[in-house]
Amino acid sequence: MSVEQYQRAVNTLDKEIADLEKKKAVADKKSADEQKRAASISISKNASATTVKSKMNEIQRHKAVARKADEESANIQKKIAEKRLKRNEAYLRLQKEQQAEQKKEQKAQQQRISNMQRLYEKRIADLERQALPTISTSLTEDSESIPEYDVFISHAWEDKGSFADEFVDELRKLGINVWYDTSQIRWGDSMRQRIDDGLKKSKFGVVILSPNYIAEGKYWTKAELDGLFQLESVKGKTLLPIWHDLTKKQVMEFSPIIANKKAMTTASMTAQEIAVELANLLPDTEESENGQAENGNP
Repeated sequence: MSVEQYQRAVNTLDKEIADLEKKKAVADKKSADEQKRAASISISKNASATTVKSKMNEIQRHKAVARKADEESANIQKKIAEKRLKRNEAYLRLQKEQQAEQKKEQKAQQQRISNMQRLYEKRIADLERQALPTISTSLTEDSESIPEYDVFISHAWEDKGSFADEFVDELRKLGINVWYDTSQIRWGDSMRQRIDDGLKKSKFGVVILSPNYIAEGKYWTKAELDGLFQLESVKGKTLLPIWHDLTKKQVMEFSPIIANKKAMTTASMTAQEIAVELANLLPDTEESENGQAENGNP
């Protein structure tokens, strides 16, 4: 039987028990009324034998009706007990079936997530096979003409005001060299070329995951994320996620691989605190900055 069938069985038994309890209440009231009527009949001392006999018969009739009502009530109570036993058994079967359905759904959900992860892994593997030769070559080309960056910021432009701009400011206060589109892409520049250059020459790529970032139709965020995945396959740990106004479930649905990475979250940390965490991954930042100052470099 299915959960729905077990639930209907429980509901039916609940209704039958309720109906029986109403009938028992009627029988109990009838018994009480008849006993009250019998008790209300009085026989005076001066009553004739005929009157006494008549009243005694009336008393007996009321008591007989009361006894019959009591018997009916007892039979109904027995039926109620049987129905409650059946109801408890049906409810236990219902709970067992619900637990089985829940386990089945959890297993199906895990399978869906596993399938999604395999698809992502296959997609990344395909991208690696297609792009690895190009990336390996391009990493060595024009290395002198492209400045080195500590971190590349991948974000949706809608999140600049709510987090990205403030975060970049905090990074720069700590002496971290940041690739950020508003600073590195000039009027007339090729966006694709400038983003490629920034990705190739950055030690880390911070991805500010948000509802805006993962929305459908976001070409540049998707392109940047694909590029960071490819670079991570070549250079090792590169991609650093930040969750901004996103839940674990939303990240899991977007990318199980990213969801499996340790992330910072704006729900519990400020832009300054996250910037400090990133700075800890770059122990030479302050030393490098001091060295540039000693050599007269800006």
